[in-house]
Amino acid sequence: MEDIKMLTPEGEKKLKEELSALKERRKVVMEKVKFARSLGDLSENDEYSSARDEQAFVDGKIKMIEATLKVAKVVKKDDGNKVVSLGCTVSIASNGDKTEFNLVGATEADPLNGKISCESPLGVALLAKKVGDRIDFEAPVGKVTYTILEVR
Repeated sequence: MEDIKMLTPEGEKKLKEELSALKERRKVVMEKVKFARSLGDLSENDEYSSARDEQAFVDGKIKMIEATLKVAKVVKKDDGNKVVSLGCTVSIASNGDKTEFNLVGATEADPLNGKISCESPLGVALLAKKVGDRIDFEAPVGKVTYTILEVR
């Protein structure tokens, strides 16, 4: 059985938009393949080879996104619940350094843009905790203790 992928509603929307764009791109790529094939000798036709490579890439991305959406569980943020859960924004602090991020599904993670996976070590440590809780987290620099300041 395939692993269930947790997604926020925003993550699901983004994947569906990307899938739609890729399906449109596939139509253009198919025309490139058709044109390149019409040029004749395929054994030394770089344009044909390039178009086929692009087709394989686009088809691979489409299959990957469709597979993800097939097993995805969309989890809506529970605004009434003040515990850390998928889709919430969390503010934490350690030694006076404050940081804020969104807890998202693994396929949505983008740490440079403040999106931390719920499956990452920090995400796992934070899940189901509430404001005021302290967590110990094993970071690359060693053990760090964080205090949860806000959950929204």
